[in-house]
Amino acid sequence: MESSQAHLDVQRQGNVVIVSFLDRKILDELNITRIEEELFELVDGEKNIRLLLDFGNVEHLSSRALGTLISLMKRVRSQNGQLALANIAERIFEVFKITRLDRSFDIYPSGEEAVAALSTE
Repeated sequence: MESSQAHLDVQRQGNVVIVSFLDRKILDELNITRIEEELFELVDGEKNIRLLLDFGNVEHLSSRALGTLISLMKRVRSQNGQLALANIAERIFEVFKITRLDRSFDIYPSGEEAVAALSTE
């Protein structure tokens, strides 16, 4: 029964919203759509959100998922928020470098570093 399965774990640490992905592989179109809906619902209407996406669990990411991240970044910025990514596996980070998305996103080696950066800005 995958339809009722949550794809995200959302926690708050101070003024930072920390989202961890529960799926190891973010490849399936339907799952990406659900993740997108969950993320956009979290961000919409929350001005100045400080959002950390923790990829510690994720081993594979599709190009559609990258598109979702770009859309999310635009939404967050349009609401005066900040978005950081952390714990990205080396092979996924390579895709970020190839597509030059590593220059668009604030990417940190660990969740702790990302939370510290988001908390101080």
